[in-house]
Amino acid sequence: MQRRQRGSNTGLLLLLAQLYQFGLSNIPPLTLAALGLNIFLFLNPFKPLHDVCISVHSGYHHGDWQRFLLSPFHHADDWHLYFNMVSLLWKGTKLEKRLGSVLFGLIIIVFSQVIGVIYVILELLLAESMGDPSYKMQCAVGFSGVLFALKVLNNHYHPGGSSNVFGILIPNKYACWAELVAIHILSPGTSFVGHLSGILVGFLYTQGPLKNILTVTASFFSGTSSTDGNFTYSGYARNHNYPFQNTASPYDMYTGGLSEDEQLQQALRESLHERGGYRRTQPNIPWSSPEQPSLEEIRRRRLNRF
Repeated sequence: MQRRQRGSNTGLLLLLAQLYQFGLSNIPPLTLAALGLNIFLFLNPFKPLHDVCISVHSGYHHGDWQRFLLSPFHHADDWHLYFNMVSLLWKGTKLEKRLGSVLFGLIIIVFSQVIGVIYVILELLLAESMGDPSYKMQCAVGFSGVLFALKVLNNHYHPGGSSNVFGILIPNKYACWAELVAIHILSPGTSFVGHLSGILVGFLYTQGPLKNILTVTASFFSGTSSTDGNFTYSGYARNHNYPFQNTASPYDMYTGGLSEDEQLQQALRESLHERGGYRRTQPNIPWSSPEQPSLEEIRRRRLNRF
């Protein structure tokens, strides 16, 4: 396997530091496995990016079906990996403890493949309807489509609340749509269709047939008769009334009280400062708060937590 060329790897180092501070023992097993797979393939890519990214031209016309399997788990650079994996750490920990390891693992596997299929279909429809063959050449790579789908699931299982998008409080059930547009405006090089595909797959689960299919399959593998993914796996017991009472403390201890979106925004600012700009072709993960604390303020909050 060919190792990609990178610079200072600041994003990777920051990701490893956050995983260490969070504590590997606090990460549910399938979330940890997904994190490990993405990091491993970043350090040891199966193929060069142009041979794993998915498009109508390469994935469908040329029949390179392997791209559907590989494209979600490869990343353009260390900051692309960092944004996606921090989001996976937060969403995966919450959802796996809510749904159980078996169902969550099936969700990751199925979503990563179905999103690629829907992406190719949407790009093909755009190319045919608009008479623009360039849509067939749009090549996408990264885990962000799966993360948009997980965001839909997270809002479904934990309704209520709101997100700050461009200073506007938007109910969480609509936040994924607002963030889809916001990311495309702020970073036009990101894959709008890839993120949209993730949202659509999320709704196929919450409003369509995927939930029943995956829940029945997970029940078969786990040997339970649950219909809502309420499994006890790998030492993680779920309580529907208080599903996350033990997860907030370790997370807040190293984030200084910042939300996931605030951490990503801070990291983006550091990346822009270090590299003088953000690559057009690099997808990223949504953020919400326009005003972020300084690094000194983050350190102070961490100390106060202790």
